[in-house]
Amino acid sequence: MNTSDIVLAIDAEITQLQKVKALLTDTDLTTKRKPGRPAGVAMPNKATSFNPVEFAKKPKRRTMSAEGRAKIAAAQKARWAKSKRVAKKAAHKAASIPAKKAVTAKAVDRKTAQVKKARVVKKSKQPKAEAPATSAS
Repeated sequence: MNTSDIVLAIDAEITQLQKVKALLTDTDLTTKRKPGRPAGVAMPNKATSFNPVEFAKKPKRRTMSAEGRAKIAAAQKARWAKSKRVAKKAAHKAASIPAKKAVTAKAVDRKTAQVKKARVVKKSKQPKAEAPATSAS
């Protein structure tokens, strides 16, 4: 007998024993398990018995002293004042700089036309340099 034959025989025996077990314990093997925590497992924080004294107690809230609240308020007012100073300074600086005029396409065309005209005039005023005569031998 090969090892593969032995393994197949063992698998067949296991499935047969599982079916017999299911019949004896009245459980169905065909049902699949659902994902997640199995039903009936208690949550670790869940109370197992009801004790009114335990449930009536609320955790004590921590309170802040008036002095602490005053310090926080003063710090926040200082932050607001600083941001207002910065905003005021930026607004003053922006107001002191004059706004640039919007450049239109017409103005750009006019300027380029003037530059081109100046080049033509400049070229016409320059004397043309004569090329040296080359002798053909």
